Amino acid sequence: MKSIIAVDAMGGDRGPAMLVPATLEFLVGHPDAGVILVGDDEAIRAELPDSFASLENRVEIRHCSQVVTMDESPTRAMRTKKDSSMRIALDLVKAGEAHACVSAGNTGALMAIARFVLKMLPGIERPAIVQALPSMTGSTVMLDLGANSECRPEHLVQFAVMGSVLAEAVGGVDNPTVALLNIGSEEMKGNELVQLAAEELRACDINYYGYVEGNDIYEGTVDVVVCDGFVGNVALKTSEGIARMISHFMREEFTRSMGSKLAAVVAKGVLKKISDRIDHRRYNGASFLGLRGTVIKSHGSADSIAFGFALEAALSVSSRNVPELIGERVLQLLAEQAQ
Repeated sequence: MKSIIAVDAMGGDRGPAMLVPATLEFLVGHPDAGVILVGDDEAIRAELPDSFASLENRVEIRHCSQVVTMDESPTRAMRTKKDSSMRIALDLVKAGEAHACVSAGNTGALMAIARFVLKMLPGIERPAIVQALPSMTGSTVMLDLGANSECRPEHLVQFAVMGSVLAEAVGGVDNPTVALLNIGSEEMKGNELVQLAAEELRACDINYYGYVEGNDIYEGTVDVVVCDGFVGNVALKTSEGIARMISHFMREEFTRSMGSKLAAVVAKGVLKKISDRIDHRRYNGASFLGLRGTVIKSHGSADSIAFGFALEAALSVSSRNVPELIGERVLQLLAEQAQ
C-alpha cells in the first residue's frame, strides 16, 4: 500500500520555492510514497520542474485559499483559517486520504489545529513533541520538546509511554530504557513534578531507568529521555546552537592559515563524516505524539535537505502505525492500573 503524505506547501520561512522541489526530490528516492501538495495552486505549479511529468501520477495538488502565518496566534488560526494549507492537510489525515501531515509552519497553530481536527488518543491528555537526537551510541528519543511548558506527573508518565513505543517501533529498540531528565541522578534530587512522576513510573510496566542529567542525552545512557516542554525546548535549542558553534569553529580553524587549509584537505573525509553526524538538519522532523494520526513538524527555517528528513520521519512513523500502537499500549496500562 502506497503511503500518502499531505504536505503544507505554504508553511515555513521559504514556502513553495523550497518545499515543492524538496518534496519531489524525496519522491524520487521513495517509489512507495505519494504526496498531496496543499496550498495555492498557482504558487505550487510555478515551482514544478520540467521533469515533473515522471512523478505526476504520485503527486496531487489540493488548492486552498488561506495561509497560516508564522506569527499568527493559534486561536486565530484555528477559528479564521479553515481553508488554510495547514488545516486542509490535517483534514486529509482525518479523512483517511493521507497517512501523515508534514508542515514547516507555525508550531503553536499546527499543534492547536491538529489537536482540534484529529483529537487525542484515549488515555492521553496532552500531545508531546518528540524527536530523536544524536548520541554516542546512536540516538536518544526525547520528549516533550516544547508543546507543554507546564505538566502534571501523569503527563510525564504518558510521555514516557509514547516515547517508549516510538523508540521500539521506529528505532527498533527492544524494551527501551526510559529516564526522567533531572538535575542529578540521586533519588532525592529534583522538583516535586519529577519526583512524583518517578514514583508513578516505578509502578508502571515500563523499563524505567531512573533519573538522568543533560549530558546523558548525548552519551546515550538511555533510549528515551522525558521532561516537560519548557526544559525540553531549552535543551533542544541549546544543543542546536552548540552544534552550529562547533561547525563554525572547525571552519574557522581550518581556514586560518595555509597550513590549516592543507590539513583540512588531508582530513576532508573525516571532517565530512563528523559534520554529517552533528548536522542538525539530519534530525529535522519532530513528531506530535498522542494524536489520532501522524503529524510531523519541520523547522520553519529548514532547507531542502532538512525537509527531506522530515518527510522521511512522516513515512517512518505512519508506516509503522505508531499512533495505533501508542493507543493500544496506553489502554493496556490503564487496564492494569484498574485491576
